[in-house]
Amino acid sequence: MSDDEPKLDAFLRHLQAEVDSASEIVDKKERDERLFQLEVAIQEAIIFANRYRELQSQGVNPMMLVDPKIQADHPAPPATKSQSILLGVHVCESCGKLLESDLDFCPSCGAKK
Repeated sequence: MSDDEPKLDAFLRHLQAEVDSASEIVDKKERDERLFQLEVAIQEAIIFANRYRELQSQGVNPMMLVDPKIQADHPAPPATKSQSILLGVHVCESCGKLLESDLDFCPSCGAKK
């Protein structure tokens, strides 16, 4: 990315300026819808920034793209404990597969959580 391209903090400032101008919309329904859109955009930008920093701190390139062909040929390895914590999922201690949050057992090997 070149130095003249906008950064995330500039985008967040832009969204905040939009919130200020949206509060002047006369029609209440239109104003509320626009404010909701902007609030969601701000939340997503903050989530992205936090996730980006977290990946960088773990030595992962957050902008690395994955070739879908390669991914289909080579299934992903089981998630590590740190990935599970970040993703909010759990890993089966018996087989290493991802566990579904609503099940109390591993669908791959049958081990209990």
